[in-house]
Amino acid sequence: MNVEQMNFHHLRYFWAVAKDGNLTRTAARLRVAQSALSSQIQQLEGQLGSALFFREGRRLVLTEAGKIVLASAEEIFAAGSQLVSTLERGRQHQQVLRIGAVATLSRNFQESFVRPLLEQPDVRLYLESGVLAELLLRLEGHAVDLVLANRPPGRDLAGKLRCRRIARQPVSIVGAKQKKGFRFPRGIGDTPMILPGRESDIRSEFDALCEQLGVHVTILAEVDDMATMRLLARDSAALALVPSIVVRDELREGTLSEHCVVPGLFETFYAITARRKFQHPLLKAMLTRDEHDLLDADPREYTLKSD
Repeated sequence: MNVEQMNFHHLRYFWAVAKDGNLTRTAARLRVAQSALSSQIQQLEGQLGSALFFREGRRLVLTEAGKIVLASAEEIFAAGSQLVSTLERGRQHQQVLRIGAVATLSRNFQESFVRPLLEQPDVRLYLESGVLAELLLRLEGHAVDLVLANRPPGRDLAGKLRCRRIARQPVSIVGAKQKKGFRFPRGIGDTPMILPGRESDIRSEFDALCEQLGVHVTILAEVDDMATMRLLARDSAALALVPSIVVRDELREGTLSEHCVVPGLFETFYAITARRKFQHPLLKAMLTRDEHDLLDADPREYTLKSD
């Protein structure tokens, strides 16, 4: 079969069924008759001269030929999406940049990262939050241009995505009340603490460090969201384990005090992009900024420093 004879409409239907694994469910989602969907996949199999699925109970499972066709289909449709988005950017008077950020990521860090875009009237920014797995799926589908995260994607996505470390900051213990002579780890034994949730890399490393040092921690609260941790640290007498950027404003204003930097404990910030032939023109400058600008610079002074 010549490539000119390939029906890419059939290939799209095959791709949808392969991703779902269920013919009935896919037909309902695509709003086509199940018999029509089955017929078009059979036509594609006839054109390619290979069976693409075999049944395993109610589930359709890819044959070896099906796996090869699926990998090629994903490349074809990703290239098509990239072509459309590239041409759309060229037709727009404004450049559009879509950024996804992990919901638990520091709001201060997100603000610092996007601050230069807010100074450009010809740029429209879309900023959405979510869990990392969902954002990476949107990145693969070219629904977002960049994902900000505090952990890299899994190895299974290494071939599809690029991951760049853009900043790294020590994690601190902060509190609303001054504690003279505070020393880690001795100083945390008699004060309740607000800690990141157990899914956090910071939390797991802190727990391991405390266990190694034989330190018992009295936990007042476990919080996934850094913005909520910021409020609880400010409005309670507890200690909080946070990267200092999370409470940057409170530290400057004296509402919170940094009691110590936890040795060997860091929060790392990553920028994840899809492997594309034509990267978004704004991304290069965004991804080569100095770490100091992202972590320490006061956003209220940004415009003055840029002049």
